[in-house]
Formats: sequence, C-alpha cells, structure tokens
Amino acid sequence: MIALLSRDIALAFRAGGGFGLSLAFFLIVTVLVPFGVGPEGGMLARIAPGVLWVGALLACLLSLDRIFALDHEDGTLDLLATAPIPLETVTATKALVHWLTTGLPLTLAAPVLGILLNLPAKGFFWLTLSLALGTPALSMIGAFGAALTVGLKRGGLLLSLLVLPLYIPTLIFGAECARRGAEGLATSTPVLMLLGITLGSVALLPFAAAAAIRVNLR
Repeated sequence: MIALLSRDIALAFRAGGGFGLSLAFFLIVTVLVPFGVGPEGGMLARIAPGVLWVGALLACLLSLDRIFALDHEDGTLDLLATAPIPLETVTATKALVHWLTTGLPLTLAAPVLGILLNLPAKGFFWLTLSLALGTPALSMIGAFGAALTVGLKRGGLLLSLLVLPLYIPTLIFGAECARRGAEGLATSTPVLMLLGITLGSVALLPFAAAAAIRVNLR
C-alpha cells in the first residue's frame, strides 16, 4: 500500500495529475467572482463560503477521470486486480492520493483565497474545517464514479454527471458550516453531517468501487 501510495503521488506531480490544474482553476473562479457580482464587500462576504465551496468541488472534478484511467490504459489496473493486496485497499489508496494532491491543497489555499472575497475573519477556521472534513468524501465519491466509468472512451462527461448529484449533500453542509461560522452561529449540525458523510463514504465506497472495477475488467 505504501509503495502504491508513493508511486501514485509521484505520478500525480510528474504528469500534472491535478495538483497545479486544480489550484489554478480554484484561483480563477475566486478571482472572477468579484468581476461578475461587483466589488461590494458585504455581498462578497455573504457569498464567499458558497463560492469557495463550489470552486473547490468543481476543482476536484477536474482530475477524477485520471484516478483509474491511466492505470487501465497501460494494464497496471489488471495487475493490481490480481495482486495479493485487496482491490478495496487499492481503491481507497487511489482516493487518498487524489485527496492528498487535490483536496488537501485546496483546503490549505481556501483561507488565502477567502481574503479576496472579503470572508469575515471568524469564518476562516470554519471554512478550513469544513473543507478538511468534506473533501475526503469528494475524493472517495469521485473514486467510486471513476471506477464506474473506467474503460469508457471520453467518460469524463459521464463521470461528472454521475458524481455531481452525489456531491450535493457534501456541498450543502460544507457551505452551511462555513456560512454559519462566518456569521457566528452554531455549526455543530453541519459539522456532524459532514463528518457522517465522510465516514460513511470511506467505510462503504471502497467496496462499491472495487466491485465496479471487477465488473469493468471482465
């Protein structure tokens, strides 16, 4: 597992597997929003949590099709499916790599980009916490979607259509947590819901993704 983790991280950085592209997209979305809605500070402060969460979600989508596609093309996925390591562990490791190279950088960059949207000071902690709790679910759900579409030519659009509805609960509770934190309201409910979604995704979706890969490799 450690060897697979190290290999995929190295390939992600070497081949531009989402790290720089996702951060660039996140930055572009954040910079363009004030041009579209105007520079009024109060409005930007109100929409900042939702905009940052939508930007992070869309940035995660950019590299989902690469989770299994490259390994499927060169035959590595067939070897992994027959290796002694359980395929469920492989899918969980792939999702972890996606989070380390996409979700974690977006989480760390969000407070800095929040300054551009006039996010209130007390909202920075809750924005970071909500992304830290929610982005692992985005990566795991994305890995499940990538497993469903592995082997399909030009499956990126289909992958987005499959995954986006599954992302909506995470987006709702993540943005709500950041919004409530910025306004000084209670955040326990959205935090617990985010945590529940992430734990449920990590517990169940590796098995579903592994089953989907086995079907697609037959």
